Amino acid sequence: MHLVNPGFFLKIMPPYFPLHDELVFVSGVFEILLGGLLLIPRFSHPAAWGIMILLIAVFPANIYLYQHQEILPAPPIIHLLRLPLQGVFILWAYWHTRTASGNGQVHGLEVDASREKLD
Repeated sequence: MHLVNPGFFLKIMPPYFPLHDELVFVSGVFEILLGGLLLIPRFSHPAAWGIMILLIAVFPANIYLYQHQEILPAPPIIHLLRLPLQGVFILWAYWHTRTASGNGQVHGLEVDASREKLD
């Protein structure tokens, strides 16, 4: 929606951020790119880290929206619940960075546990 309806995202940009149009566009491109990379096992781990960074980077916009609820008329509880929901999304992305244990796979790749380390 960053690319389709940037007006909404421009409204929730804190005024202390520069280059509002550019930041909305770049965040939308990164959402699409990182979301697509999550589907490719080889790239899912770095994509998940990128998503966590992106979610942290856009969090000030969520705080700004909470502070200026007139931007998006909704019950105050909705605006309040958006804030911890961002944490849930970060934890969900973090789940994709974790190494599988006990099943012989690391990020979708087979691991041969019998191989010795080279010293």
